[in-house]
Amino acid sequence: MSFELRRVQRLGGASLLLLGAAATSALAQEPVQQPVQQPVQQPAQDKSSTEIPSVTVTAPSPIVRRVVPTRSPVHVARTGRSRSQQRTAEATPAAPATAAAPQQGVLPIVTNQFATVTVVPNEEIRREGGGQLGDLLFSKPGITGSSFAPGASSRPVIRGLDVNRVGIVENGTNSNGASDLGEDHFVPVDTLATNQVEVVRGPAALRYGSTSIGGVVSATNNRIPDALPSCGTQPFQTYGMPVKAPLASAATTPCVTAETRSAFSSVDRGVESGVLLDTGAGNFAFHADVYGRNTTDYGIPSYPYLTDQTRPVVNGRQPNSATRTDGASIGGSYFFQGGYIGASITQNDSLYHIPGIDGADHNTRIDGHQTKINVKGEYHPDAAAIDAIRFWAGATDYRHNEIGLADPADPNTDGVRQTFTNKEQEIRTEVQLMPFNARFAEVTTALGFQVGHQELTAPSPDNPGTLFNGLWDPNNNTRVAAYAFNEFKFTDATRAQIAGRIEHVELHGTTPNFPADYLPDGTPQVAIARNPSFTPKSGSIGLLQDLPGGMVGSITAQYVERAPKAAELFSRGAHDATATFDIGNPNLTIETAESVEVGLRKATGPFRFEATVYYTHFDNFIFRRLTGVMCDDSFASCGTPGAELNQAVYSQANANFRGGEFQSQLDVGAFKGGIWGIENQFDVVRATFTDGTNVPRIPPLRLGGGVFWRDDNWLMRVNLLHAFAQNNVAVIAETPTAGYNLLKAEVSYKTKLDPRLFGAREMTAGIVGNNLLNENIRNSVSYTKDEVLMPGIGVRAFANFKF
Repeated sequence: MSFELRRVQRLGGASLLLLGAAATSALAQEPVQQPVQQPVQQPAQDKSSTEIPSVTVTAPSPIVRRVVPTRSPVHVARTGRSRSQQRTAEATPAAPATAAAPQQGVLPIVTNQFATVTVVPNEEIRREGGGQLGDLLFSKPGITGSSFAPGASSRPVIRGLDVNRVGIVENGTNSNGASDLGEDHFVPVDTLATNQVEVVRGPAALRYGSTSIGGVVSATNNRIPDALPSCGTQPFQTYGMPVKAPLASAATTPCVTAETRSAFSSVDRGVESGVLLDTGAGNFAFHADVYGRNTTDYGIPSYPYLTDQTRPVVNGRQPNSATRTDGASIGGSYFFQGGYIGASITQNDSLYHIPGIDGADHNTRIDGHQTKINVKGEYHPDAAAIDAIRFWAGATDYRHNEIGLADPADPNTDGVRQTFTNKEQEIRTEVQLMPFNARFAEVTTALGFQVGHQELTAPSPDNPGTLFNGLWDPNNNTRVAAYAFNEFKFTDATRAQIAGRIEHVELHGTTPNFPADYLPDGTPQVAIARNPSFTPKSGSIGLLQDLPGGMVGSITAQYVERAPKAAELFSRGAHDATATFDIGNPNLTIETAESVEVGLRKATGPFRFEATVYYTHFDNFIFRRLTGVMCDDSFASCGTPGAELNQAVYSQANANFRGGEFQSQLDVGAFKGGIWGIENQFDVVRATFTDGTNVPRIPPLRLGGGVFWRDDNWLMRVNLLHAFAQNNVAVIAETPTAGYNLLKAEVSYKTKLDPRLFGAREMTAGIVGNNLLNENIRNSVSYTKDEVLMPGIGVRAFANFKF
């Protein structure tokens, strides 16, 4: 297998040449006329068993296959239009006109991608809730959340990889907050305004950059409309593109749809509500949304602090865990013959407290604000070689203040202890070529170009005018990348993919010489300017094969290089909210990962499942190593008695990650007019350095299952997830984590309404019980897991109305 991985490494550059040749060939080859299957449309099964949801995923690949009707030469002669013109004006998605709406609770399985894609559809997001993506994905196979501040700051962790190896995008552009710079920082993507979440692993992550080697979490919503709103009729869509039917047929009178989303949670006395509005007429569509959430300190089963048994805890609640979040967005799109272009502006605000001993002592909280402008568009030209041109652009202005007491005994010392800012811009453009016949296969090529610039600051008023004024203040970086995907359709049952990416990263910052920060005479040490640059290269190859019984098998191999990020290179001081003293390493080199993944999936029939096993070897794996030394606010303080901050040094070592995931759902049979069945899940990841020691903060082995019953309106479900104890911990400054049982139950009801009587046309309402055994749950991937318990027993009631 190592031989194959080295072949993938060579393909990192060669694949770009191959794909460039394919693009040239496309100009000479006649596009094939055979219909290309739409990959993400799951076929419906007999209704006596279940209705399989139609799952459309947007993040996995720049290659989007669509159903294109075949036109005869006689038709061309009669209409006087070329095949590309007919495609634009007449091709329509293949979907049954009378298909029933899929039932709630059906496990969505994506079988046409080259690696595992976990989909959380809209109806599941509405039931599950969760203020952060890490909370929403906490129990998904192979995924958990960082849970630094449950409900307030929880970033997704995929197969034991987090922050700088997991990308988070919203509508195709990076979330661009500061959640990858500190576990205490919130992810500025709120589930209240999200319609679907996709977790993409494997080769498709090359589309977004080497910092997504662990996977990409993609959230989508309608802030930039890609279709006109539908008021009781299908929106105008052809060839998978909005409004490609003649625009004269578009409605000239405004169409307005609205949705309200609201919920109440008992464990934190939380209240949340959101309103979404879509309207459009003629060639224009508009969207607006506004949302808010407020919680108090959440309830916990028992005393939270394992390291100090003397501190008071009031009324069985996790001290200093209250949150407040709100946001709003407005956007619109203009549709023209063959495409659309749109833009949106979004404001995210969050004020939340940081639980834990240090956070409670200092009343630490974070006041964050993000303003983000996004633009995206798509165009299908009337050309023989180019199928589609797509682009995404975003500009972000992010800032948060970390507020707390300098002296816990003096409330008058309350103020800003640290400030983080992130000003970031990016643009990504993709060109998908028309499929062409290469004799041995039908080949589809997509080429992409990406550029980004980021300016980061982290000033601290505690040490104004000194060298160490801030954690890594200031620094900036520029990223330029090109990538290519080539998909080969050998037969209807056998497909392959080759992808490659090359990028160039330039970083600019300053670091002191480590480990001391003062010269013998006590004067500040002179800062050293650092301007490292890296050119990481990546490549992947994959095979997808249809198997008997409706199963699909896949195997992929990847070689991915990752450049160090600013925080890993330039960190140089106290980070109060995480209670760490971070020491960057300006001599870090490129991190390399060689991985293999094998999957087997089945999306249809009464038994649906997906199973995946993987192995990844890292050379020069970059990690945050706790040394066991305690510090205060300077290097000179490290090792002194009474210091409160854990010293954390960015280091490199070779490491191996291996594991697997499985989830399934079985419709056992009919009962009381509906279908009852069983479902289960399993995931495990084992991560060690090559010297045999453990990689820190790795999720435990988890095993779960449950029963469900559903019909056209009702969904009832009970699930138990058991997490085994995590005893495979780092040698220094990491403690074992006890296992737990997470019991959940839910009942929801969905129905159509008569707008003349109720105003709304559809309602979904329900109750979800979480941690019903009231277990002490500690998350082994969290830096504060010995001081912060996950929420105890609670009930969440929700109601959503569509108008």
